[in-house]
Amino acid sequence: MLARTLSYGLSGVSGFAVVVEVYAATGIPQLDIIGLPDASVKESRNRVNAAIRNSGFMMPVAHLTVNLAPADTKKEGPAFDLPIAISILAASGQIGETDFSRVLMIGELSLDGSLQPVRGALPMVIAASEQGIDQVILPAGNAEEVSCIQGIFVHPAESLLQVVEHLRGTNHIPAQMQKTYQEFLSATQHAVDMSQVQGQLGARRALEIAAAGGHNMLMVGVPGSGKTMLARCLPGILPPLTFEEALETTRIHSIAGKLSPGAGLMVTRPFSAPHHSASVASLIGGGSNAMPGAVSLSHNGVLFLDELPEFSRQALEALRQPLEDGYVSVTRVRQQAMYQSSFMLVASMNPCPCGYYGSKTRACRCSQHEIRRYLDRVSGPLLDRIDIQIEVDAVPVKEINQQRPSESSAQVAARVRKARELQQERYRMDGIHCNAQLDARLSRRYCELSQEATTILHMAVDRMGMSMRAYGRVLKVARTIADLAGEDRISTPHIAEAIQYRELDGKYWR
Repeated sequence: MLARTLSYGLSGVSGFAVVVEVYAATGIPQLDIIGLPDASVKESRNRVNAAIRNSGFMMPVAHLTVNLAPADTKKEGPAFDLPIAISILAASGQIGETDFSRVLMIGELSLDGSLQPVRGALPMVIAASEQGIDQVILPAGNAEEVSCIQGIFVHPAESLLQVVEHLRGTNHIPAQMQKTYQEFLSATQHAVDMSQVQGQLGARRALEIAAAGGHNMLMVGVPGSGKTMLARCLPGILPPLTFEEALETTRIHSIAGKLSPGAGLMVTRPFSAPHHSASVASLIGGGSNAMPGAVSLSHNGVLFLDELPEFSRQALEALRQPLEDGYVSVTRVRQQAMYQSSFMLVASMNPCPCGYYGSKTRACRCSQHEIRRYLDRVSGPLLDRIDIQIEVDAVPVKEINQQRPSESSAQVAARVRKARELQQERYRMDGIHCNAQLDARLSRRYCELSQEATTILHMAVDRMGMSMRAYGRVLKVARTIADLAGEDRISTPHIAEAIQYRELDGKYWR
């Protein structure tokens, strides 16, 4: 007898339909899986066998052939366990109906028949929904993850036995209530608030500008000056994710297996902080299965690189392409995938190996050669791609103990949101949504300078030896400063402040 069920596989950040066919024929009892399965799919024969028996069913005494169509596409992961088990039971007449090709089934089976959550459930369900599938059976641990998809009926199951009873009609699994995006937003919380930062008015201002325009940022300062805390405040002042951005972000984290069981749609902007010992593959993406790296896990959010010069030169140089293009193309022998990686890069570093070069409170013990070798680990092309560079010094004790509260993240976020709304309205016909995404053509159209501002910028370029890329980034930052001030035209104060955020390049690296 022949039976069919429907499942989905993963290719990059997208799902593709997989028809699971089982043919039961007379012969030596055997279970063959064909259709380019990987090792984890091949191992499902043992999990499925034990799960069927331990759920109170009979493993048919027959030659079973399991085909995963399309046969020319690689199938990976344990998500096919459930549809394979259901197809076997249907082919052996233990369920009744033999065609479940309009019901999406995914799930990993334990040996006792219970269902375990799988990675990539969200992109699979999105792809199925786009192709008209509205009935979904998946592990209860993945139910919250897909609760944001409207127009489908999601039946969260705990075990193989529960799924069989549901398909027989003897014990229906009720469909969960899907949620609106506003319900997810109402539960948003941020770990670090700007009100916790004492002093550092210049750094707070730079952080606000970076958030308002989506600009990359570098903080150079002595140990303990608050660089990490400032960076961790950034997600709290960025505009909330739109529904489309939330789907993109959650999809990548789901594929990477970074969503904890029971987690729902991600509504806060991601903050990824890889250790400085991270390899190129873990930072950019790769491995034998071409998995997303830290830059893709930071998509629509913040990638924070603490102790920037401690990262390997190869890893830092690999950042240049995703910073420019907004995506990463990972090619391996067995697979090729393209992952989105539109993120804000925020980096911090000490001015020297001991950390106190230029400090007002403690003497530096490094030689000039050690300082130069330390700073040269950060290349000029990478620095060119960082819009805002600021120096962060230790906060005086009197400012730490002052009783006057600092501005909260909510107050700063209100100004940032207003500036972002101006940008979204301005660029609604250009396919971008913030100033950091301006190219040369759009910069000429939207970054109009007064005559005096033009003169000042040209003088700064000559004096500081800026590259054309750095020139363009100064224009973008000035455009953001003008947006925060609510002005259409970039004037002298805006361009002067933007130029100040490029001065560290000359102080430390030239």
